Amino acid sequence: MGQTFTEKILGRASGRRDVQAGEVVTIEPDVILSHDNTAGISKLFAELPHQRVKYPDRLAITLDHAAPPPTPTHARNQHLVREFVKQHGVTNFFEIGRGICHQVLCEELIVTAGMTIAGADSHTPHFGWLGAFGVGVGRTEIAALWATGELWLRVPETIRVTLRGRVNEWVTAKDFSLYLIGQLSAEGANYKAVEFDGEGVVNMTAESRMVLPNMMAEMGAKNAYIAPDQVVWDWLDQQMIRQGKTAIERAKRLQHIQAHALYSDEDATYEAHHIFDLGEIIPSVACPHMVDQWKPVTELTQQAVDVGFIGTCTNGRLEDLAVAAHVLRGKRLQKRLIIVPASSQVMEDAARLGYVADLVQAGATFGVPGCGPCMGNHMGVLAPREVCISSANRNFQGRMGEKEAFIYLASPAVVAASALTGFITHPTEVMN
Repeated sequence: MGQTFTEKILGRASGRRDVQAGEVVTIEPDVILSHDNTAGISKLFAELPHQRVKYPDRLAITLDHAAPPPTPTHARNQHLVREFVKQHGVTNFFEIGRGICHQVLCEELIVTAGMTIAGADSHTPHFGWLGAFGVGVGRTEIAALWATGELWLRVPETIRVTLRGRVNEWVTAKDFSLYLIGQLSAEGANYKAVEFDGEGVVNMTAESRMVLPNMMAEMGAKNAYIAPDQVVWDWLDQQMIRQGKTAIERAKRLQHIQAHALYSDEDATYEAHHIFDLGEIIPSVACPHMVDQWKPVTELTQQAVDVGFIGTCTNGRLEDLAVAAHVLRGKRLQKRLIIVPASSQVMEDAARLGYVADLVQAGATFGVPGCGPCMGNHMGVLAPREVCISSANRNFQGRMGEKEAFIYLASPAVVAASALTGFITHPTEVMN
């Protein structure tokens, strides 16, 4: 019987050759991710009998959720994180300003194809764009992982999503993600794996692919996966060039990564198979207060907005800033627009290419690379009754601060156009 990617990789991680959906396995993840919450996890770890982290080389820690610290409490917690890193010899540690954990671990090549990642962050399925297995777990599980290096999981069934055709102008992977969740519901993939394939995925850029597994956390998915191909290999090669690797070093590393990659069998068994034509998707919006409250942007043009937000691990990358600059170049915002790049690398590239200047001249405000106001405690939270249109992944009530605020989710292009006019706006309406 053929196996899905998820069955194969959990078989590898558990040391078993034949693993099927529904079985419970004990795995040893290649990478154990945490961020600012490392402070809280370290307190749980201190209650365990283990004196040392078993595999400190497998830990990857970023300070990204409140960077730089907005309160004395955040500052104290981040100090605890630094002390923990020193005490246990954690080398994969990234300070405030480097960026969001999911983006940074990809850029640093800490995560590549065929690896298994357990993270104390719900958007750890993000790493599926590389052909890796990423699963979000709780703080208690991370503390236990630090101590033992092991975690048990039930092998999830897989939902296959095939994308055909090409997207129309102004339509992005974010628009499709919102549409998909709207069709299948916010619980449509609870404890399932989601596997994307089809020419629509093959034709996507690397940065667009990152959106799909990331957003599957909002559909309840345990993990998500896109088969790695030349687009992924080229992206990884560019990262190695940035690191100063020679051609020989790059070729050797890529050969190793490619040999480690895993792919679903043609006769693998899927719980469900959904097929979509990307040419039928239009710019989309998720309305308050749930991600599956989908509507086409054309039905919301009378909805006023107070502020726009472009950023997060979903849509804070270079192509997101590029499209926002394209929409706003030479224009002046009517409303506030907060932009927080996903990483320092994104910020550097956006500055070098002139996107930062274009956006600042339009009236946008930039924040330190990181999560920014996404989780509702830092750098741009909302006041009561304010309406935000955001490129983030969640619009739960109270997600960005006040419970009385309203959050609409959309692509960076729609966010930029809406902040320009003060109403939810299709980008074509503001282009000369």
